[in-house]
Amino acid sequence: MNAGTDIALNTVWVVLAAAMVVFMEGGFSLLEAGFVRTKNAVNVTMKIFVDLTVGVLAFFLVGFGIMFGKDFAGLISFDFWGASQSLNIDLNLPLSAYVLFQIGFAIAAISIISGAVAERMSFKAYILVALFVAAILYPVSGHWVWNPEGWLASLGMKDFAGSAAIHALGGAAAFAFAKVLGPRRGRFNTDGSVNVFAPSNIPLASAGTFILWFGWFGFNAGSTLNAADSSLSVIALNTMLAAAAGGTSAMIYTMFRFGKADPSMTMNGALAGLVGITAGCAFVSPYSAIVIGLIAGVLVILGTLAIDKMQVDDPVGAVAVHGINGAFGTVAVGLFDTQEGLFTTGQFHQLGVQLLGVVVVMVWGFIMSYGAAKLIQRTVGLRVSAAEEEEGLDMAMHGIPAYNELERFSDQPGIDEALLLRTGSED
Repeated sequence: MNAGTDIALNTVWVVLAAAMVVFMEGGFSLLEAGFVRTKNAVNVTMKIFVDLTVGVLAFFLVGFGIMFGKDFAGLISFDFWGASQSLNIDLNLPLSAYVLFQIGFAIAAISIISGAVAERMSFKAYILVALFVAAILYPVSGHWVWNPEGWLASLGMKDFAGSAAIHALGGAAAFAFAKVLGPRRGRFNTDGSVNVFAPSNIPLASAGTFILWFGWFGFNAGSTLNAADSSLSVIALNTMLAAAAGGTSAMIYTMFRFGKADPSMTMNGALAGLVGITAGCAFVSPYSAIVIGLIAGVLVILGTLAIDKMQVDDPVGAVAVHGINGAFGTVAVGLFDTQEGLFTTGQFHQLGVQLLGVVVVMVWGFIMSYGAAKLIQRTVGLRVSAAEEEEGLDMAMHGIPAYNELERFSDQPGIDEALLLRTGSED
C-alpha cells in the first residue's frame, strides 16, 4: 500500500475507534443511572452530558495543547489549539483524527469522577469539576506519560491506553472529591457500619456495562493509531480475556464470601479487568491477561469494602474499579511484560518505573483534586442542601423525574397520586 492509502485506512480506523470511545459515555450514563436511586437517575445522566459538552470544549481549546504540545522541562506544554499544529508526536493520520480520539479519553477521565460523587454534588460544582479535569488535571499528568518528551515517558514508563494516565488518575481524583464532599445522608452509622442503598435498576446498569465493554475495544485497540498494526488483534483479545476473567473471579468470590452471586460486583469485576489490562494490553500475553483480570476481579471487591471502612461514599464503586485497578494494571506491566517484566524475564527496572509513574500520577490527581474541591466548596458550593438531597437531585436540579409514572393520568382530576405511585396502576 502507498502512503496515501495507509493514511486513509488509519484515519477511518481511528475515527471509528474514537466513536466507540465516545459511545462509552452512554455506558457510563446507564451504569450510573442503574446503580443510584431512582430519584437521582436524571442527574447522573446530565453530568455525563456535561462531560460531552463542557468537557469536550475545555479539552479541545486548552487541554490538548498542554498535553501534546512542545515540551517544557518534561513537565508541561503551554501550547493551545492554535499552536499545537506542531504536535510533539509522530502520526500517520490527520491531526484532527488524533484530537478526536484524545477527546474520548479526556471525557472518560471526567466520567470516572461522576459516579463517585453521585446523589449529593451540586450540578454547578460538577461543571467546574469537568472544566478542571479536562483543561488542567488530566492534560498535565497525561503530558508526563504520553508526550514523548514528558519526564515519565523519558524514563520508559509503559501505559499503552491509560491504566495510569486515565483510570488511576480518575480514581484518585474521584476519591478526593468524594472525601471532601462527604457521604450521602444515612450511608454510615456512628459505629462505622454501612447502610446499603439498593441500586434502582440492575438491568439498566448491566446494559451500561455491556456498552463500556464494547467501547473498550476502541479504547485499547484504537490506541495503535494504525489499522495495519500486527498487534491490534492481540490487544483486542487481551482486552476480552481480562474482562471475562475479572467478571468470573468477582462472581465466584461473591458466591463463596457472601453466599450469592452479586450482580453489581460481577459487573464491576468485568470493568476492573478492563481497567487492569488497559496499560499492558499491547505488552503482555493472553495468558497474562487472564491472570491480570482474575486478580482485578477480586481487588475491586476488597477495594470497595476498604473504601467503605474509610467511610468514603462511592455509590458506583468508581474508586475501586478505576483507581485501585488502574494502579494494579500499571504495575502489572512491570510484572508481565513479555520483554521486560519481572515474572517473564527477571528484570526489575520496568517494575520500578511503573511503580514510580503510577504513584506520581495518583498523588498529583489526589492533591490537585482535593484542593479544587475545597476551593469550589468555599466559592460556589460543592454539595446540595439536605432538603435537595432528600427530594432527589432529579427534581431539585433539573425539574423532571427519570420515570414519570403519572404521565398517563395527568389530565384526570381526582386521581390519588400517592396511590398511583405505590401501585403503579389505575386499578
